[in-house]
Amino acid sequence: MSAVRTIALNTFKEAVRDRVLYLLLFFAAASIGLSRVLALLTVGDRVKIVKDVGLAAIAFFGALMAILIGTGLVSKEIEKRTIFTLLSKPIRRSEFLLGKFAGLVLVLLVMTGLMSLILLGLVFAHTLAIDLKLLAAVAFLIMEFVLLTAVAILFSCFSTPILSSLYSLGFYLIGHFSWSLMTLIKKMRPGAGRTVVRALYLLLPDLEVFNYKTEVVHGLPIPAAALLTGPAYAVVYTAVVLSIAVLVFRRRDFV
Repeated sequence: MSAVRTIALNTFKEAVRDRVLYLLLFFAAASIGLSRVLALLTVGDRVKIVKDVGLAAIAFFGALMAILIGTGLVSKEIEKRTIFTLLSKPIRRSEFLLGKFAGLVLVLLVMTGLMSLILLGLVFAHTLAIDLKLLAAVAFLIMEFVLLTAVAILFSCFSTPILSSLYSLGFYLIGHFSWSLMTLIKKMRPGAGRTVVRALYLLLPDLEVFNYKTEVVHGLPIPAAALLTGPAYAVVYTAVVLSIAVLVFRRRDFV
């Protein structure tokens, strides 16, 4: 575990020096701030608009951070050829990969925390009250970021940073639109076609299990089952993806 912890801390220090991270944080903060302008220009509950746009900004830029930083973690070590030095030491490849994963998750926790503070501050400026319910939606978003981080690291184990980013982005988009397959299943007649579509629905990721922004913004209750299914889905899916990543990384030759 000490090796994983050491690599995680080094990954954290390396990631927080990445200018891309601060650029994304800047745009996230700007987007959350612009929600105030949108609220002024739109008819309706201005506070709800600020919350809705702010949570959407956290979801979008948090996912971008997970994908863009995650896909570069392994490839940078290969490009700089520092991976030869690391792997020549008594460090297992699984420890190396898990350390990278843990380091980036730590970075995402810090960045999501900063974005959440900005949103809470903006809402406080409107209502003079701290709306801690927003943190419930953020907690589910963090689970999604953790899963995306694992996916980004998996793709980075066997592909270039650009292709890994595209694959991870594809995973993200499919994950947020796979729910439409359930609608299709309900409209299809029983048969082979429906079975194939159902199998596809079960196989593809469903990132909507982490989307409770609407419930939080409009004051609707989050289903009690979601408090179990969401974390369980994140843990199981992330563990499976990381296991595949470790298998791929073990088989890779570095020359």
